[in-house]
Amino acid sequence: MTEGAGQSAVPSGPASLLERRLAAGAFVVTTEMVPPDSADADDFRSLLAPYRGCVDAINVPDGPGANCHMSSLAAAALLVREGLQPVMQLCCRDRNLIAIQAELLGAAALGVHNLLCLRGDDIANGDHGWAQPVFELDSLALIRTAVTLSREGRLCSGRPLAAAPALFIGAAVDPFSGPVEACVGNFAGKVAAGARFVQSQYCFDVARLEAFMQQVRDQGLHERCAILVGVGLLPSARAAGWMRGHIPGVHIPDGLVHRLEQSRDPPATGVAICIELIERIRAVPGVSGVHLMLHRHVQRLAEITQRAGLSRPASRMD
Repeated sequence: MTEGAGQSAVPSGPASLLERRLAAGAFVVTTEMVPPDSADADDFRSLLAPYRGCVDAINVPDGPGANCHMSSLAAAALLVREGLQPVMQLCCRDRNLIAIQAELLGAAALGVHNLLCLRGDDIANGDHGWAQPVFELDSLALIRTAVTLSREGRLCSGRPLAAAPALFIGAAVDPFSGPVEACVGNFAGKVAAGARFVQSQYCFDVARLEAFMQQVRDQGLHERCAILVGVGLLPSARAAGWMRGHIPGVHIPDGLVHRLEQSRDPPATGVAICIELIERIRAVPGVSGVHLMLHRHVQRLAEITQRAGLSRPASRMD
C-alpha cells in the first residue's frame, strides 16, 4: 500500500490472482456464466461444477441483454465464497455516478477485485422495455472512475477514501468491426483511460485478429494491457447463421460454416473448430489468453480446455 498527503492508502501490486498470473506471463483462460433468475444462493452454486478446475476466472454479466438476473456483484461475491475467481461486469446502463462508485467500493470490500467496464446493452433489447436507462457515464468514463477510486484513493467528488479499492480494471474490445485502424484506436483509448486487460468479441477470423494484433504490437499496447481473445462454440451451421445475423462484429468465415454443414456430427465438429481456433490464437504474438463464451454448452468446457492443453489445476482465489 502507498499513501500520499491527504489521501487514503492506495493498493500497490497486483489486485487479484488473475492479474498476478498475467503479470507472470501465464496464458490465462476465462469464461462466463449468467447468474440465475433466483434469490436462492444454492441455485447459483448448483451451476458451478462445470467450471471448477477449468479456468482462471469466471465473468458474471451485469443484466446481459438488458434482462434482469441476480446482480453481478452478488454473484461475484458468491464465487469468492466458493473459492473461485470472479470478473465482475459493470455496465453504465442502470446506475449513475454515485451508485457506480458505491458498487466499486462494495465489490472490493467483498473480495471482488477483477472489473470489466461496459456500456451495457440497450433497454430495448431486453424484456423490460419500459424501464428507464441511465447512461450518465460511458465505458471510458467508467474506466476513469474506477481509476480515480483505486489508484488515486478518492471519490470523483475529491473526497478521500479511508481505504481505496484494489481493482484490476478491464474493458471490452472489438477487433473485428470496421477498419482495423479504428478498432486499434478504440482499444488505445481504453488503455489510455486505465484499462489493464481486455476481453474481445468472438474471434472466428484469425487472419483479421492477426492484422489487429500487428498494429497493437506496433504501438506497444500489448505491453500495457493484457489481451484475452473471445472464442465461441459453433454447435451447428444454423447456430453460426444466427450469430452472423444477430451479434454485431461477428464474422464467421464461409469455410467454417461449410464444415458444419457437411459434418455428420456437427457438435463434435464445433468442438474441433473451437480447439483449432484456440491453438491458432495462442500462437499470435501479444495475446495473453482466451475468453471462452460457451453459453448453453458449458458442459463442453472441461473437454475443450483439456484437449487444447489449457487445463487448470484449480481456479481458487489464492
